[in-house]
Amino acid sequence: MMIIISLLVLALIILVHEWGHFMAARSAGIEVLEFSIGFGPKLFSVNRPYKKGGANSITEFSLRLFPLGGFVRMAGTDPDDEDHEHGFNKASPLQRIKVLAAGPVMNFVLAVFLFVFAFTVIGIPQPVENAIIGEIIDGRPAATAGLMTGDEIVAANGQRIQSWEQLVGAIQQTPREGTLLLQVKRDGQLYDMSVKPEYDTTTQTMMLGISSMVTFHKMGLWQGIKMGFVNTYQTTVAMLQGLGQIITGAVSTKALAGPVGITKMIGQAAQGGFIYLLNFTALLSINLGIINLIPFPALDGSRIVFTGIEMVRGRPIEPEREGFIHLLGFMVLMGLILLVTYNDIFMLLKGG
Repeated sequence: MMIIISLLVLALIILVHEWGHFMAARSAGIEVLEFSIGFGPKLFSVNRPYKKGGANSITEFSLRLFPLGGFVRMAGTDPDDEDHEHGFNKASPLQRIKVLAAGPVMNFVLAVFLFVFAFTVIGIPQPVENAIIGEIIDGRPAATAGLMTGDEIVAANGQRIQSWEQLVGAIQQTPREGTLLLQVKRDGQLYDMSVKPEYDTTTQTMMLGISSMVTFHKMGLWQGIKMGFVNTYQTTVAMLQGLGQIITGAVSTKALAGPVGITKMIGQAAQGGFIYLLNFTALLSINLGIINLIPFPALDGSRIVFTGIEMVRGRPIEPEREGFIHLLGFMVLMGLILLVTYNDIFMLLKGG
């Protein structure tokens, strides 16, 4: 189930990104030959005609085997198609920049929409005052010990518990391999239960695999819209700062996550509830938007830079040279993906 949810989340983010390129190309009069979600062999495709310039044109919509990306193939982007009347290369530099930027921009739009939806329709989760269990993660110590959603922890190791923060403190103070003695209130009755917290290598703390019972407070529409933009802006700034720390070496590259790590994080967000999954999807969408705007070869940002240079020079850089630079960038990106995927699997095997 976790893999299915992860694929749906990634497919949504990729779909919105490519849809931005697609609609911008259409509006600029550029013929779109294929709109694809995924790479590799085709699993499914359908052709749809549309009117452009008084003539019929056909776009192939396809789903491919590897769903970790997508593309919009436009006329005029292949060496043997450079003379196409409605090709990408025949559009003005400004039009091409708009098409290239539209994908990342749509990722930011999606993030704003998800935040607004979360704030106004679902609401902001607020923990209840007492230490009442909301969610229990399967396979973790709390589930193994028999704790249930709705249980109120009133004491831990003989100490009265009056808030969730006190419970968290008691859990984290438990030594490794130690046992936590809990007094649990369930359906008005008190029960004594023992549970052995486990050490989480990611957070480097002891944990039971539980979350607090929460209530949801909905925002008004206009306040929700405002907070949607504020959250998107603040998240973007934080991610740019984190990216700068990785580039300067202040943060290890082990902080990067590949497909395996992202799948695990989506699964963890989904276990926390729909609101957390929505927020994490917004974070991933912002992340994709930022990455694609980086002026690194093979990314949208690099192509925007090349087009900007063309505007300044008054003529484009030789297609063969630009293509070779993007090819090198693509190879580096594939190498980086393999590296972080190896790191993800290594950390997963270590229990991180």
